[in-house]
Amino acid sequence: MNAQNSLKDKHIEVALRMLGHKILQSVSDSTSRVLPVIKENNQYRIQFESDFAFTSEGLVAMVKDIVNDTEIANNYIVEVEHCNTSEIIYSFEVNETSKLDIIPCGGRIQPKSCYNILFTIIDEELSGAEFNTLLNSDSNPQEFDNGFYAIILALVIIFLIIFFYRRKQSLKKKLNSNLIPLGAYHFDKNNTELIIDNQKIELTSKEAELLHLLYRSVNDTVERDVILNMVWGDDGDYIGRTVDVFISKLRKKLEFDSKLKIVNVRGIGYKLVINT
Repeated sequence: MNAQNSLKDKHIEVALRMLGHKILQSVSDSTSRVLPVIKENNQYRIQFESDFAFTSEGLVAMVKDIVNDTEIANNYIVEVEHCNTSEIIYSFEVNETSKLDIIPCGGRIQPKSCYNILFTIIDEELSGAEFNTLLNSDSNPQEFDNGFYAIILALVIIFLIIFFYRRKQSLKKKLNSNLIPLGAYHFDKNNTELIIDNQKIELTSKEAELLHLLYRSVNDTVERDVILNMVWGDDGDYIGRTVDVFISKLRKKLEFDSKLKIVNVRGIGYKLVINT
């Protein structure tokens, strides 16, 4: 990632944290924290420390205010994901290119619960309708010179190159959708294993959940209570030592990459650190 893209990502993350605080303020919560924003490709995940309720119209208005003020996107999709089930319970789309706003279920009140906000930026490119309009111009073809047809041909070639490139990338992404790059490793959460130099290291389901939780907040501290709640929940009476034991097991399995460490933040929790 170059410096310009890195700066743009930071600008977007700051804007989305502003959105998170605005959502909490709308329910008179001025003390709870907005957790670190997680980026996955063009999608940003806003996570919250506390539960909250919202109305669809209120959420749309807050998102539009922040996006317009910070100019982080013209075309985007917003989804509300339930933390525990990963179910999308509400979504809407804004597309300035086609002047399209898809905003369903106006006025509906969503009950207080644990939600994540998913903000996806849509790539801006020549739409099919605009391309057809260009090709089906009412002007007399005899009025156009060879230069115009050369431009049309070039646009067609560029359009086809982009189409097939993205199709190839989409297929490649589907093949590797389970693999998360993690230093010298690849982490396969679905199959609960680490892969390094074509060698597979098996993980227990709890080890995989713990590693995934730390990965989602990479280089940021995850509190011990959050770890116990997210990984073990109500499965049994676990004490703090349980976390230490599983952290020790993960460290052993990650020892083949010296740039990958799980650091103990005394009195608070743990964080996964990747030194590049």
